[in-house]
Amino acid sequence: MIEELLKELGGELVQTHTSWVILLEEVVYKIKKPVNFGFLDYSTLEKRKENCEKEVKLNRRLCEKVYLGVVPISEVGGKPVIGNDSNVVEYAVKMRRIPEKSLLINRLDSVSEADIRRVAKVVFEFHRSSERADELGKLEVMKFNTEENFQQTQKYVGITISEEDYLYIKETTEDFYRRFADLFEKRIKEGRIRDGHGDIRLEHVAFLEDGVCIFDCIEFNDRFRCGDVLNDMCFLSMELDFAGRQELAKAYEGEYRALSKDEEFDIFLPFFKCYRAYVRGKVSSFLLDDPHVSEAQREEARDKAKRLFKLAKGYAEAIASL
Repeated sequence: MIEELLKELGGELVQTHTSWVILLEEVVYKIKKPVNFGFLDYSTLEKRKENCEKEVKLNRRLCEKVYLGVVPISEVGGKPVIGNDSNVVEYAVKMRRIPEKSLLINRLDSVSEADIRRVAKVVFEFHRSSERADELGKLEVMKFNTEENFQQTQKYVGITISEEDYLYIKETTEDFYRRFADLFEKRIKEGRIRDGHGDIRLEHVAFLEDGVCIFDCIEFNDRFRCGDVLNDMCFLSMELDFAGRQELAKAYEGEYRALSKDEEFDIFLPFFKCYRAYVRGKVSSFLLDDPHVSEAQREEARDKAKRLFKLAKGYAEAIASL
């Protein structure tokens, strides 16, 4: 169907492990693949429709004008037709196309600290207005997330992460829980657990004419999207550190710290940055086992994972010094 759709629409096809994305001059159609990874389930047409609708609803919180809606795709006369609901075989999220030049990942050489502080203000206001998600801020939920990471990366010890670093990060994480367990409950009571974005990365932040747009939030798993606001905001500062723009990360963090008046900011920041860097190292390591990835891509993923795990080790050292 995708090939037929491309013939009808033209444009460029970009694939992820979960979606087909058709890029046209003005708009984008994002079609979910019929996959089930456990933490993500798009296996039926009904579930794909439900997740398309959820994606639009959640992303309109930060990018209202970009997300145009969900459109049906029907098979008519042996051909797929977008916007026709007579014989629906698929659904797509329809979006305005965001210019590549507006993305933060493509503006790292020119973006200013003032620009980054604007992003921090948008993230802070978003968190302040988003719904509370107290249940997902509990200590046992965070423990489940980090333990899952350590279990899933055991096989990469000696490949993308040294045994010494693996054990150090794991032990430092467990020690953090022992020392600061009471603060998790405190943060729940203070309303710092929110339905956030879950994936605030360099490629998901755009500077548009009508303001900062942060798109492509996680819709498929509430546990990955909801949680402590610092865990949500610091994904971007970790990525700025990884890109070598530590001064931008500090400006971003400084603005958010001032706005949030968070008493535990400096305690939780290195902890959550370590968590985010470790997750990215894990995801990059997964590519080593993907049969559809070329040897060159596999080598690139191996190098990236190693650097991300080293970044996580640096954050773990900051945690240990608290």
